[in-house]
Order: sequence, then C-alpha cells, then structure tokens
Amino acid sequence: MKTVGIIGGGQLGMMLAEEIHRLGGKAICLDPNSKCPASYVCEATIVSAYDDLEGLKRLGQQTDVLTYEFENVPATQLQYLMESFYIPQGIQPLFDSQNRIREKKNAIKYGLIPAPFKIIYSKEDLEQGTLELGFPCIYKTTTLGYDGHGQIMLRQKEDLDLVNPYLKGEGILEAFIDFDFETSIIMVRSKTQIISFPMTINKHRNGILDLCIAGEQKEIFKKIEQASKDFMEKANYEGILTIEFFVKGNCFYFNEMAPRPHNSGHYTIEGCSTNQYRELAKFLLDLPLEKPKLLYPTIMKNILGYDVPNVDHIDTSDSIHLHMYHKEKIAPYRKMGHITFTNLTLKDYQNKYEKLFCEERYE
Repeated sequence: MKTVGIIGGGQLGMMLAEEIHRLGGKAICLDPNSKCPASYVCEATIVSAYDDLEGLKRLGQQTDVLTYEFENVPATQLQYLMESFYIPQGIQPLFDSQNRIREKKNAIKYGLIPAPFKIIYSKEDLEQGTLELGFPCIYKTTTLGYDGHGQIMLRQKEDLDLVNPYLKGEGILEAFIDFDFETSIIMVRSKTQIISFPMTINKHRNGILDLCIAGEQKEIFKKIEQASKDFMEKANYEGILTIEFFVKGNCFYFNEMAPRPHNSGHYTIEGCSTNQYRELAKFLLDLPLEKPKLLYPTIMKNILGYDVPNVDHIDTSDSIHLHMYHKEKIAPYRKMGHITFTNLTLKDYQNKYEKLFCEERYE
C-alpha cells in the first residue's frame, strides 16, 4: 500500500493520517514542529520549514503521493514538487485560494457569486470603495487571512484609519452581507466520481468557527450543492475542496475556499457514514469514493484555548466524542480540540452545554 506525504502536521494532517492507516496505508508529515499533532500518528516526521525545498524533496523521495493540509505552502516550492513527484490534487486549487483577488475572480469565472468587492491599493482606493459599497464593509488582506486574521470591519468613515497599517500592499474591500447564516460544503472529486458531504450551518465567535450544526434541511442547500459541484468540475479541480458561503434569503454568496480538509467537516467523523478524511485518503490511495450519508443530527464544538478548562465537565459517551490535538502550547484563541455531539439538536446543545463554554464571550 502507498505511503502518503502530508505537507503540514496540524490536526487536519493528524486526522488524515489516522484514516490513511485504517485503509492500510502509511503517512509521513512535514512540519517545523517535531511535536506537531500529526507526529503522534505518522510513521515519521520530517522537521522542516514549509519553504525549505530540501525538506520538501525529502518528503517526496520517501513517499508515493503528496498532499497538503496547510494553505500557505509557497506555490513556488509546490511547482517544483509537481515536476518531480506525484501530487494528484495538483497545485492549481492551492494557488487560486492563496490570494483573495485571484480567488474571487476565479469564483466568478466558474459561476459563483461573491459579495461585491473592490481591489484596494491606496487610501484613495479605500475612500472611493466605501463610497461605492457603503458602510458597513470589510477590509481584508489578500493573503494569510484565516480565523478572522487580516480582516477589519469598517462601520463609519472614522474607521478608515484602522486600515492604514495594511495599505503597503494590495487588499480587498468587501460589502458586508447581512446574512441569515453561514454554511459550507465539502466535496471530493476523483477522475470518475464527485461526492459531497451534508451541508452545515456554521456559527462563529470572534471570527473563529465555534459551532458546526448538521441536520437542518434547507431547500437552498440543493442549489448551493449543484453550483459548487459545477464550479469544481469547470475549474477542473480534483481531491478535496471546501467552499464557504453566506446565505441571505434565496441568495448565496461565495466567501472563500480551501483545498484541504476543513474545520467545518470534523462533524463527519461521527456524524456521517464516512468522513472527509477517509474520502480524501481514498482519493490519495486511488480507491473508490463513497457517497456520505448523515446518520443523526450532529453538532461540532471547537475547543479553543480558553475552553480547555471546561472540557473536564464533559463526560464522553456513545453520543459525545472528544478529540484533542496534542498541542503543547495553549493559547486563548488557538484550536486545541473539538467535541462532537451526535443525535443532538441546537436547542438541546444550548440548554445542556452552551453555558459550559464561556457564554459571555459570544459576540
């Protein structure tokens, strides 16, 4: 059976390696931290910076197939790896997702609609953009934005000064969508199949995904699923792809995409007949994909650093599943683990468990 090289050793790589093992394969990860989460389950860990070509070459030489669990792997290094080793996903989806301008133009090209936006290079661009888009609006850096980083909400003209530190490079000014809810879809596409996981309602706190709720059936999900599959096929992407959307009434707006396993897909491990990591592993190992089915209403709760002390108050059971990521350093807004509650509605969660997790921090 094949050995899979995973660029990135975080919790996504850890859970992917676990599924690779269950399918009879082996996994080696590359990460700057010798004690990264994936190191606890992989056969070996190559300790290297993501932009260190020698480390990446070692990973390629020791494995049969390469993948990435981390978006910000430099595209230049990946281009070299593509020419020398086997990356079945290719690097195009990663390249397209690494820059918000490129990402949004790509979405439009293949049939998805983002929120109205303007490209910003200067204070003058910013001022003109707010006149065209109105307040509130959001300034976003074009690169290295995740979990709310690199995003500034502008509610009035006086807030424009908050953007000054970022105006040395390009950015995006995006109209604020007063959405009803956020959702995401996770798809896996091989040369002969494309599957998608049941869509979720995602609730954020301080810009970070807090709850992922699976089980609510909404008519608009069918439209989003079809549009997302069409997008993936037209863009000719293979492997795994997550797309996040804002939903307002009967409209849905592209937010961003990630060509890797996604935080909003953790619920699939216990909540579905198969999970996002297993289906990605099958794609990498050249095995047939399985169409997922939701087994029960499921809620996934992210455990951030400030949530860790409250984990001891949760008793695991057949319907409560605790996943911790073996991270040595606890930081307030760092993802330390997650809990999946199966056969539980949002109302039940709010009544039984929400008060344990820092209610006062909700925005």
